[in-house]
Amino acid sequence: MRKLAAELFGTFALVFAGTGAIVINDVRADSVSHVGVALTFGLIVLAMIYALGDVSGAHLNPAVTFGFWAARRFPAREILPYLGSQCLGALLASGCLWLLFPGHPTLGATLPVGPALRSFVLEAILTLVLMFVILSVSTEAKEKGIMAGVAVGSVIALEALFAGPICGASMNPARSLAPALVAGQLQCLWIYLTAPVLGAGGAVVICRCIHAGPCCQPSPEKCRP
Repeated sequence: MRKLAAELFGTFALVFAGTGAIVINDVRADSVSHVGVALTFGLIVLAMIYALGDVSGAHLNPAVTFGFWAARRFPAREILPYLGSQCLGALLASGCLWLLFPGHPTLGATLPVGPALRSFVLEAILTLVLMFVILSVSTEAKEKGIMAGVAVGSVIALEALFAGPICGASMNPARSLAPALVAGQLQCLWIYLTAPVLGAGGAVVICRCIHAGPCCQPSPEKCRP
């Protein structure tokens, strides 16, 4: 239960701060800026990794949980509880933002600019890079350690900086699902539910090709079905 509570709270903090920055940037006429939004996402993930990494691993993202499972670092029996906690935390955050800013049309939902296929490919590649970094710096299924937070937070901020204006740089199904449901912006949600999972799976394959040993090896105790 402590793990699930940590995932719920961590994902709540991620969505509340990240999409909240988008909403406030809209409400206050570019007061946060695109750079500020990207840094907000990176910094909140960095903070949650240091705060929660020893408890739940600070996945905060269904695609990351799937990636750890595909890399044989995470038990199948815990996937659904983790996903449920992450989605519930994200929904609570979007609900709070709706109460605070009821007139906002998107609540920070990720929407593609231009062709949907372009955003799909971007989201898959962005998540592939993110998951590869996570697998490379994490221990078993936990994002923890001196540099894990800096590495993961930096990648999220970097990818949001250059790709956010086109695809939203979600890399996280829960982060996209919650504001889309609360704001009723469902038209392109399929991109952000499928592409990150595809990218996370691709990262596992690349990790196996590059890293020898522990990158994608099972933990005997933690990865029993």
